[in-house]
Amino acid sequence: KSGQIHNGADDNASGVSMILSLAKQIKKNKKWRQHNYVFIAFSGEEQGLLGSNHFVKHPSIDLKTVLYMLNYDMVGRLDSVKKTLMVYGVGTSPAWKTALASVQTDSSQIKIKTTESGTGSSDHTSFYYANIPVLHFFTGQHHDYHTPSDDETKINYGGMLQVYNI
Repeated sequence: KSGQIHNGADDNASGVSMILSLAKQIKKNKKWRQHNYVFIAFSGEEQGLLGSNHFVKHPSIDLKTVLYMLNYDMVGRLDSVKKTLMVYGVGTSPAWKTALASVQTDSSQIKIKTTESGTGSSDHTSFYYANIPVLHFFTGQHHDYHTPSDDETKINYGGMLQVYNI
């Protein structure tokens, strides 16, 4: 709405905080630091994946060295009753199903529901179309999506921690 602040606590501050936490964790773990990582947040998703499309069409790194793309978009509103984490893109690499099967989750705490498709309305789609395997982590749509009411007080921090720990 014109003239109103849209804080975007879930879309997409929750995802940005997730990647910042992952970067911090990788920095602490010597074994993980043996690999290269790129942490990037895109803008213009709602206008047609502008940022991620630009990156894959004009990359600052050789995309042949990119093994996969993990997308954390809207991971801050895990429903406290359904407790379902959607993971899109499991069909984009033969390794994903095996990797996700090895994830130990207590289904009373969090349930993982997967979808094979690598396309969707988030930035992972640009990478999928560039033949890069993707996973998109998502805790679900809600009525505050793209509204001024997407505020910090509605974030499920415990749920975010559960998603992070997967």
